[in-house]
Amino acid sequence: MTPEVFVDILSDALFLIILLVSAIIVPGLFVGLIVAVFQAATSINEQTLSFLPRLIVTLLALIYGGHWIVQKLMDYTIRLIDSIPSVVS
Repeated sequence: MTPEVFVDILSDALFLIILLVSAIIVPGLFVGLIVAVFQAATSINEQTLSFLPRLIVTLLALIYGGHWIVQKLMDYTIRLIDSIPSVVS
């Protein structure tokens, strides 16, 4: 295995990780920002008010995006397994 092949595999894996994690984290980040602006505007300092909406949005992102996430992981794994003969030889 040449270093270039290893770097390509690693970069594809890291890109996939960043893509999948951002699909889960970004909606919660936006909701947290909206709630923080609302809390700052109304001077409400309740911790559960900022935690609960982010939790719900993160769970909804997992529920609705779960199929897409699993499909991306399966596609990458199949592509990786299919490339074993060309990498080894």
